[in-house]
Amino acid sequence: MRKRSVRNGMRFILAALLMIILASFYHAGIADLLGLSIRSEERLYSLGIFWAAAIGGYGAVMSVFGFILPGNARDTGVRLLPLFLLIMTAVMFFFFLLATSLNEPPRPERLSPGQTITI
Repeated sequence: MRKRSVRNGMRFILAALLMIILASFYHAGIADLLGLSIRSEERLYSLGIFWAAAIGGYGAVMSVFGFILPGNARDTGVRLLPLFLLIMTAVMFFFFLLATSLNEPPRPERLSPGQTITI
């Protein structure tokens, strides 16, 4: 087993999980921070999910090849457990955010430019 390849693949998987969390749950906050329009916010969400899937797929393939290929002498000092625990923490955080988002009351929709609020 090539632990370096497995570790690099796991790093890509962790990055993909973090991108999915940011794109799924914090896209409105990122759009407000950057001053994006609603259309740009939708594009941010779709591109975030797309690139997270691409990076996660690449990380999975890299990890599988790392498991298949024979190891080197340089791989003896590589530790995989800390990164595995980080991935499990990110997965648990994702499901925590998913469960809390299902129990939230719905947010009011944004006003379009030129719309007014009547009280």
